[in-house]
Amino acid sequence: MATPLPEERPTLTLVPPPAAAPVFKDDSAARKPIESVRKVAERTNRIAQIALLPHTVRGYRELGRRWLDRYHNHYPQLIADADQAVRDAAGDPATAGTWKQKADTYREQYAEHRKRYLKKTAVAAVPVAGGVGLGVATGSLWLDALAVLGTLGLGAFHGRGRSEPAADERPGLPAEGRRLTAEAFGLPSEETVRAQGSVTVDDLPQGATPFPIRQAKTPPQAAVCVLLAMVAEGVPVVEVWDMERQPWGWQCKVRVSEGTPEAIIAKTGALETRFDLPTNGVRPQPMVERRACAILRLVDGNPFATAPGLPYRAPKSISITDKSRLGTSVGGDPLEAAFAGVMGLVVAASGGGKTGMLQAIGEITTACYDNITIDLDPHGDGLEDLHDAVRITARSHQQIEAVLLFLLMLSKGRARLRKKLGMGKKWKISREHPHITVIFDEFPKGSELAKRLAFELLLVGRKEAVTLIIASQGGTKLYLGENIAQMIALKAVGPCKVGDTRAVFGDGAVAEGWLPHKLSPATDTDPKDAGHVYVQGVPGMADEPIEYAIHPTPSDALRKLAEERREDGLINPDQDSLQAMVDVDLPDIGMPLPKLLTWEQLCRLCDAEPPEGATVDGDARTLIEDAVAVMEKARVDRMKTEVLLLALRDLDTAYTEWAVDELKARLKAVGAGSPETLGRVGDEQNPRGYKLARLTDLL
Repeated sequence: MATPLPEERPTLTLVPPPAAAPVFKDDSAARKPIESVRKVAERTNRIAQIALLPHTVRGYRELGRRWLDRYHNHYPQLIADADQAVRDAAGDPATAGTWKQKADTYREQYAEHRKRYLKKTAVAAVPVAGGVGLGVATGSLWLDALAVLGTLGLGAFHGRGRSEPAADERPGLPAEGRRLTAEAFGLPSEETVRAQGSVTVDDLPQGATPFPIRQAKTPPQAAVCVLLAMVAEGVPVVEVWDMERQPWGWQCKVRVSEGTPEAIIAKTGALETRFDLPTNGVRPQPMVERRACAILRLVDGNPFATAPGLPYRAPKSISITDKSRLGTSVGGDPLEAAFAGVMGLVVAASGGGKTGMLQAIGEITTACYDNITIDLDPHGDGLEDLHDAVRITARSHQQIEAVLLFLLMLSKGRARLRKKLGMGKKWKISREHPHITVIFDEFPKGSELAKRLAFELLLVGRKEAVTLIIASQGGTKLYLGENIAQMIALKAVGPCKVGDTRAVFGDGAVAEGWLPHKLSPATDTDPKDAGHVYVQGVPGMADEPIEYAIHPTPSDALRKLAEERREDGLINPDQDSLQAMVDVDLPDIGMPLPKLLTWEQLCRLCDAEPPEGATVDGDARTLIEDAVAVMEKARVDRMKTEVLLLALRDLDTAYTEWAVDELKARLKAVGAGSPETLGRVGDEQNPRGYKLARLTDLL
């Protein structure tokens, strides 16, 4: 064993004596192994930095990510969305079949795309692999060196520093990963953040600054983004939780420490700038069950892109008391409503989708076996493509006033009849005693008498199952003539002015999150937010300020549905109600009233098909009898208008001076209506004229 040098012996050297640790004769004076490894690692890292190895690794990682993105080309997401649409369309075979076909097409395209892309990759890789193989085979040092330098240079170029920092390096962003830990926010490792993804202001990293929401890649990062933006704008937010990635953006819940979520609503414009979102991209929805909380949606896409279409409804397949779907919320929930005994108001500016909303309602009401749909419009074309399925269509002031007076008297008669029929406090709807839905579009364009009669009907019609849905481009007194907007139960408001929002939903509606005035009406080339509405008063649904999209239905589909429902037969009022209204007095509304018509007279006035059993008399009966006679003589069940006139001239010289237009006017006046499509007649595909069955019904 080595013996230490005696400390007392003087050292004959100019070198200072050793410090505390003794030196043994036989021990090596080399550094400790750990220190040597550390020095080697540091030297290696410096060499790697000089050789740009980190940039090279990052570059090839980036190239690999790009290759995978192009290899998949978004097809997995398209297939997943189509599969989800198939599941959402359960009960609607037509829609489900369409999406199933799309999903199969996407899969075929995906398989073909992968084959083509792999071939392209192989073609590009052959020259590189050939050059490297040649260098190895020939043993050429220069070729090998060039290949290595080229490989390093390519990776370093693609891995060089970018203007946009990586997700983990961005201010305020926690580390990658879905597990939200204290380390992700710079907190002590032994402390963890609350469960369910809850993040509070106290969890924010020191010195973090707001950043665009598109830089957030995980729910924890998005939650931090929301907190930082709100804190920067002075919103008293304390917590964010339930952060979810949606196809159209992000959705979460937030809680404020004081006041209400009104503070968020007031700052939506500034928050859109903080998040770098489009106009109306920040959509807060206060929660009814928790006053301090709101659902926050950060929208950077179309949230209604995957909403299912309307289901097919056969003629007389549903009841007016059933809930039927007519739209979808921004959160994906269905908008379902039953229109029995519901007075309604639809408000939307020009281009706001008002007609689409009314057509969606009309599509439901005309499919009912216990409802009569009536269409009033003094200016436009009302329900348009649903015309054939509507029992009465009124366009002139005379027609509209006659219809409203008739219905007001019918509801008054029903009020006296309920007790006799044992119905109780309200009219019991059934096939025998149907409900009546009146859709009054362009209400401000109606006459003063029509508006007054409509107002009276709003007061008394609900209990008698005679309801009115009015539509207007504005909701203020200037448009409606009376402050009636807030007295109506069901309200649907699309793109409009802020004054309309307050007039319909109340003075404090904007602060509570009712924001239809932020929606944009359509233009000739861009649908924008047409058909999007905020709805209040839907039976069985909470009144929450949430945006809905009414499902549009193509015109040809509506026309086909209307034709089916007309052929199946339209509904008439029950005889009990018609008899009861005869015994009640006309209302005293301080204005002259028109003559009260019978149901048959009202149908003829509005060019509607008279009810079964209705007859005509006098000269009108003679015309119908002659028209029926010439068709029976020719042994046909339909005739073009021109052919019918020629046959009438051959039958009686009284028709010699008649023109086609005069024949049409005479037949229309007696209840035969306008010429209808006849189907194939001879060589003509679909001419217009009159059918024997319709004329016979008038006799």
